Amino acid sequence: MNSYSGIGVSPGFAIGEAHLLLRDRTDIVPRFIEPEEIPDEVDRFRQAVTGARRQLRAVREKIAQHTRSDIAAFIDTHLLMLNDEALVEAPIASIREKQCAAEWALQLQRDALVRIFDEMEDPYLRTRKDDVDHVVNQILKNLHQEDEDDDLHQLEGKIIVAQDLTPADTILMRHQGVAAFVTEYGGPMSHTAILARSLGIPAVVGVHEATQNIEDTQQLIVDGQQGLVIVEPDGETHDQYLEKIEAERSRTASLQELIGKPAETLDGHRIQLLANIELPEDIATTRDLEADGVGLYRTEFLYMNRSDIPDEEEHFQAYRQVVDGLNGIPVTIRTLDLGADKQIDGSSVDESPVCNPALGLRAIRLCLKEPQLFMPQLRAILRASAFGPIRIMIPMISNLQEVRELKQLVQEAMNSLTRDGIGFDADIPIGGMIEIPAAALAANAFARELDFLSIGTNDLIQYTIAIDRVDDEVNYLFDPLHPSVLRLIQMVIDAGHTHNIPVSMCGEMAGDPRYIPLLLGMGLKMFSMQPGALLEAKRIFRNINATELQARVAPLMTQLDAPDTPERLTRLSGPDA
Repeated sequence: MNSYSGIGVSPGFAIGEAHLLLRDRTDIVPRFIEPEEIPDEVDRFRQAVTGARRQLRAVREKIAQHTRSDIAAFIDTHLLMLNDEALVEAPIASIREKQCAAEWALQLQRDALVRIFDEMEDPYLRTRKDDVDHVVNQILKNLHQEDEDDDLHQLEGKIIVAQDLTPADTILMRHQGVAAFVTEYGGPMSHTAILARSLGIPAVVGVHEATQNIEDTQQLIVDGQQGLVIVEPDGETHDQYLEKIEAERSRTASLQELIGKPAETLDGHRIQLLANIELPEDIATTRDLEADGVGLYRTEFLYMNRSDIPDEEEHFQAYRQVVDGLNGIPVTIRTLDLGADKQIDGSSVDESPVCNPALGLRAIRLCLKEPQLFMPQLRAILRASAFGPIRIMIPMISNLQEVRELKQLVQEAMNSLTRDGIGFDADIPIGGMIEIPAAALAANAFARELDFLSIGTNDLIQYTIAIDRVDDEVNYLFDPLHPSVLRLIQMVIDAGHTHNIPVSMCGEMAGDPRYIPLLLGMGLKMFSMQPGALLEAKRIFRNINATELQARVAPLMTQLDAPDTPERLTRLSGPDA
């Protein structure tokens, strides 16, 4: 019996035979063509793109109509990319102007796009380069005239072991009844990981050299909670995991029964459970799970994979679609979090190299410097507020001057809409994301100026500890229980209580069962998370006494530097503290 550790990105357990999915990508060799070959080469490339579209549509059609909409959205994104000039027309231009062979032209454009994504600070947006690779590989497969893989057929109950998987692969695996998957690459925010969670497939990624260490048909156990892969388990281990699988099935069935029931603690404290969403399609899942609202609606998708800037009407239509789809529950729209590390074509921002884009001109800093870029979004948000409850949330605030300038821009947008005879909510709440240590330290000042605060733990932890959690060399230092991190979070929660304004948390920490009891004990009452985590969070709240928990947490917060405090914090939901 051997075991390998990775990153558990989709909880659950599975036992089954290994199926190695080996797809060695052929290296693209630079090759020029003769002038007379150009028309045929362009035609060959166009046919490959057409074939890729056909194959993805076939996958799309296999998705059942009752399936959550966010799952189909991944394939829809790739289909849209196959119509994008940045990915399709640019290689054709290289074929014609540089006399590149189609494969090389495609590779050149792929490399250019990936460089842009690699420079992005936001870990989630950085993983969007996976989309580029997946679509490029689909086109390359057609250029090489490879038949569609039948590796993903007749695999019911098998555990896939691969270097990486595309979203299309992941959806087909669910269709074929695959029990789990293990990959050598990937992270918790990759699209494959997100899909695995949405589809309920146990998954472990980042298992280095898995395809070399695991053989076809070997018996495997995948533990998506611990990030563990066990090869040829002994009888005792096998039986232990059989019991865990049965318990997991019962738990999943019981979670579905929580839909429609309040997130209320045993002693009557009502908790607000909100969803983090990115695409308008995500609203169906949020509505079906009866979340209390949307605590974070990312708007960056409107700017991605395009060469122009979305206008006010495009913004408005996207926000109106969300508001209408949520049927009256509130949505918090985060204004654009783009900047020096995520360049926008058409922006007047100086494109000179940025030494550290994480600390550069981005988010609210960019918006205040370029109000002509920001104003269409503000007007669109205000227009949509006439059709349902909306809150405006500003990312990366660091000082009060930014808040005051932002309020002035909001007032200017309101004045312009009034002149145009367009309705809006004149009392729309304005809040800020606390994701910089300086903002947490100044939380009381921000609480006096804003209507609500939202703690963005993903960046707050990274900035506080000075590490990049997607960097394999240092991500072991990423620690939500670091004493400094917990002190900063407590400052923000206390500021909200002092000034009687709502405080939510929209980082990954808010949806992690390991930290939910601690955060509740610290006084947090609004949790925003990816939709798939909502029911498990509700189960935790409905089985916990908030008053007793707060009494147990309070002394621990004064002993954060004690050696045994981290262990005591992680078992808060147990009988001892």
